[in-house]
Amino acid sequence: MNALSAAAALERLRGSLNAGAVHAGARRPFKFFLCGDPGLMGELRAILLAGHEGDSIPFEAAAAFETLDLERSIDTTDARAVICVARAGDRGSLGLEKLIPLRLPALVLVVDRDVTAPSGPVQAPGPGGVEEYVVDRLAIEVLRGRFLPHLIDCCKGIEVAVGRRLPALRDTVAAKLTRDAAMAALKVAGASALIDHVPILGIVLGAFASGADMFAITGIQMNLMLNIGATYGRDPDLSQMWALLPVVGGGFGWRALARELSGFIPVGGVFIKAAIAYAGTVVVGEGVAFYYRNGRQMGVEDAARVYDEAKASAMTLAREILTRFRGNSGSKN
Repeated sequence: MNALSAAAALERLRGSLNAGAVHAGARRPFKFFLCGDPGLMGELRAILLAGHEGDSIPFEAAAAFETLDLERSIDTTDARAVICVARAGDRGSLGLEKLIPLRLPALVLVVDRDVTAPSGPVQAPGPGGVEEYVVDRLAIEVLRGRFLPHLIDCCKGIEVAVGRRLPALRDTVAAKLTRDAAMAALKVAGASALIDHVPILGIVLGAFASGADMFAITGIQMNLMLNIGATYGRDPDLSQMWALLPVVGGGFGWRALARELSGFIPVGGVFIKAAIAYAGTVVVGEGVAFYYRNGRQMGVEDAARVYDEAKASAMTLAREILTRFRGNSGSKN
């Protein structure tokens, strides 16, 4: 899809895009509780509050972190997680059992200068759960491994508000928004492809489904653009999206990618269509985040890298889905 047809899609979608909802979501209240070693707490707070323009930190950003005092009454309204920072030798004295009644995810960040690589759980803790993350130092590049993605996973529904107030977390928020949107696009494309492969429904609804899923995926990508823009501090404005139309057009490269993949994977379009819808949405999300982060659109080399990574991801995903499908089919025979 070229920039002209993407512009036509934007005109059609204007009625369904809700900039007001994005604007409201960007201002939702939230807070994180901090506890543990006072020196490490101050260090972590400084890292997570970095990135604001000028020398001052806005009040609403500073208020996002509240020191936890278990000896006093605790108001958990708008609280999303507890972050407990400790040194390696302090594990046994943290009193983590006292955090469980708060019914909040607790992320224990242990600083151990002797570890050679950061470590952490596969998934973020749930309400009342406690998980440990070990790092050799407190630095944004180290925390982006598992700790920050899991912290943002604890912020379902307020991700944009977190990124808007805490610039240090914007890249992590944009990555999660992109992943969630890509999964939504995958489900839409997969459902549509299934209709195409049911003989009677395919005849009756196939053409309608093919057009409807394209419209739905376009809407997912446009909303992703609005949300990522709000994450990077831009007020949601449909008119400003015109500058990003080439990025959206690049997302529709999944049509060409589908043709490439069909030569490698001898399977019907259900798997291919779903995998490529996912990859195309990743291209859009990463492209828009790059634009807001750097103030320019991706160059040829950057765009080629994202495209190649999306293609590899789509091929892997399609193969995994096909393997599972064949395994389930074989077990029924």
